[in-house]
Amino acid sequence: MSSIDINRRHSLDHDHAREAAEKLAQELSQQFDVNYSWEGDTLQFKRSGVKGHLNVTPDELQVHLELGMMLRPFKSRFEQEINGQLDKLIAQA
Repeated sequence: MSSIDINRRHSLDHDHAREAAEKLAQELSQQFDVNYSWEGDTLQFKRSGVKGHLNVTPDELQVHLELGMMLRPFKSRFEQEINGQLDKLIAQA
């Protein structure tokens, strides 16, 4: 498996940080057909060939994804999309 780890510092309050995480999950769900669900302050992502989570902490959003062999060629696309969405969401909040 190939993994992606992205940590993004933020100065958002808890509700806005969760809202940013939810928006990111919605975008990933639409673009990559990823299912997600909340478990406390952690979003769990899953679909065939991808699993991971996004932790919402008081000062950071922590994304960890594991890509199966078939999706390894798309690793940079996943990273670009996640980084771009996080930049946009944190700047808007």
